Amino acid sequence: MEHLIIHFIKHLNVEKNYSIHTSKNYEHDLNIFKDFMKNKNINKIDYSDIRNYLSHLYELNYSKTSIARNISTLRSFFKFLYSEKIINDNPMILISNPKLDKTLPKFLNYKEIDAILKIPNTLLPTGKRDALILEMLYSTGLRVSELVNIKLSDINFHEQKIKILGKGNKERYVLFGTICLEKINDYLKNGRPYLGKNITNDYLFLNKRGKPITDRSIRNIINDVAKLASLKMHISPHVIRHTFATHMLNEGADLKSVQELLGHENLSTTQIYTHVSNEHLRNTYLNCHPRAKK
Repeated sequence: MEHLIIHFIKHLNVEKNYSIHTSKNYEHDLNIFKDFMKNKNINKIDYSDIRNYLSHLYELNYSKTSIARNISTLRSFFKFLYSEKIINDNPMILISNPKLDKTLPKFLNYKEIDAILKIPNTLLPTGKRDALILEMLYSTGLRVSELVNIKLSDINFHEQKIKILGKGNKERYVLFGTICLEKINDYLKNGRPYLGKNITNDYLFLNKRGKPITDRSIRNIINDVAKLASLKMHISPHVIRHTFATHMLNEGADLKSVQELLGHENLSTTQIYTHVSNEHLRNTYLNCHPRAKK
């Protein structure tokens, strides 16, 4: 099975344009599955083997979310093997996801995001870069995997938009405002040229050696900024993406527009933010209306 996993991961990286972080999660899940099947001396996998494996994960006290992720990984894996005619039957067809508890995405309020955006020391080249990273995540709602792959040639300065290659190699454009434009220009003039010598690549965001920055580095930057801002909740690039979507809806954006900007394939994926927005509206009412509370 090992060579099939390698083949599948290569497919995710090359053809599906998945981030290294996402591909590693798939590979991790599949290796655990492979070891289970090896220990049970199972070569030809069928529906009952999948059920036994999922029962094994339940016995190990995996959360519903983790089990759902493993099911999603296996579903993608076997769908790929079936489409490539490597297997004749897909054992995942009758497997359904566990019913998950509904949780609303975490997001920052206006004061919290403002505090984060002010943290980087813009007197330094790295500070100009970090300030732009934070601004662009909040201004565009990009995934971190999309952010690290932005090239200078992808930016349309006149129309203030960026061409993005998202999940499944799907192309879309995201927009950015005047503040973000100012930070891009400042970084390109006074930041990027000082990050490494003889820069030869076209990537927008670089590390201190002039090489393309990684998504892990961006996560570390955000962790450091969150600590300096004294925020108690864990902040990730996805939390800032949630913040973008929530604030857009709070300010009157329609759901379809937010869906297109986020690059969601299905509107149902975007609809969770309406619950967040409605909860915000409810809390505002309860806190502000004189007859809403005793």
